[in-house]
Amino acid sequence: MIFSLENKIAIVTGGCSGIGKAISELFAQQGALVYQLDINNEPDSDQKLIYQKCDVSYQAEVKKVISEIAKKHAAINILVNNAGVSHIGTVETTTEEDFERLLKVNVNGVYNCIQATVPYMKEKGGVILNLASIASLVGLPERFAYSMTKGAVAGITLSVAKDYLNYNIRCNSISPARVHTPFVDNYLRKTYPGKEKEMFDKLSKTQPIGRMATAEEVASLALYLCSDEASFITGNDYPIDGGFVKLNN
Repeated sequence: MIFSLENKIAIVTGGCSGIGKAISELFAQQGALVYQLDINNEPDSDQKLIYQKCDVSYQAEVKKVISEIAKKHAAINILVNNAGVSHIGTVETTTEEDFERLLKVNVNGVYNCIQATVPYMKEKGGVILNLASIASLVGLPERFAYSMTKGAVAGITLSVAKDYLNYNIRCNSISPARVHTPFVDNYLRKTYPGKEKEMFDKLSKTQPIGRMATAEEVASLALYLCSDEASFITGNDYPIDGGFVKLNN
């Protein structure tokens, strides 16, 4: 089977909703045993999906959870750093609390998970995939703190890819544009009550292709990058953006 993850042990952070859930379910479908690290529990009936409560912003908690996973298996083959939070605001309207919150989850969380997992990948190799964003590639209005954190994720990706070449650990990132997830629906409901459909259509059309991505489309790209078919790919970022970065003129 092409893009098989049979007998692979995968960890997906933020794995119980949105993009993380789509990645977890697809990886399980392709044969992986998937640990969904999340602060929220959305039980799934698939026996190849295992929920593990974990706040990625706390290093001690991350190390404990990942060491427990490693003790149960011969290796950890795949780590997908998907957990993240968003924020709307300029440098003037971003409070110190907001800034620190985004740093803790979007940057420290990625660092914590990679640092805890890499020692278990060094013997047999592995794949690390980070969720960055087009916000690290282009200037977006009122995304000061969010863009900053996703730029850091891009830098982390390059550094880890370089440092662990000799251990056969590959590290890449994906940079989505707008993806239709429950987060988007909740944001529109809260911010534009009564105008949800109008604003959804407006946001969708900011992508040249004319719509938002689906979580499943992002998951398909994640599957390829984490599969053996992508074994010659490391240190790269892959926009999945409906043409937003190159065609939005």
